Amino acid sequence: MKVLIVNGPNLNLLGTREPEIYGTTTMDVFLEKLRSEFTAYEIEYYQSNIEGELINRLQEDDFDALVINPGAFTHYSYAIADCLKNIQQPKVEVHISNIYKREEFRQKSVTAANTDAVLSGFGMDGYRLAILSLK
Repeated sequence: MKVLIVNGPNLNLLGTREPEIYGTTTMDVFLEKLRSEFTAYEIEYYQSNIEGELINRLQEDDFDALVINPGAFTHYSYAIADCLKNIQQPKVEVHISNIYKREEFRQKSVTAANTDAVLSGFGMDGYRLAILSLK
């Protein structure tokens, strides 16, 4: 099974960006950990700060399951929401921080309604939990 993990804007800065919120682990290090734990899966990773590039990648439709952290696009990207609506594969939205404990604008997800589940506030472990839920 091929699992595609997609991260939106600024998530390329994991490990250095606001470590008190997002932790000190880089995505590369965490991906190694995921790949060693889920050896039966092919885990592919894609990150972009550009909304259209994320949509283009999602529309390639070459994966069996999706784990997505849209980052800031979570709160206003109806284009990504529409794209998710058309993806038939299982999909889980992940947020490293608990978005409901953050600023008011971060507490609304326009993308979540078009996913099968949302994990928020589990830190980087949210990605692992999302893959577990897809088994």
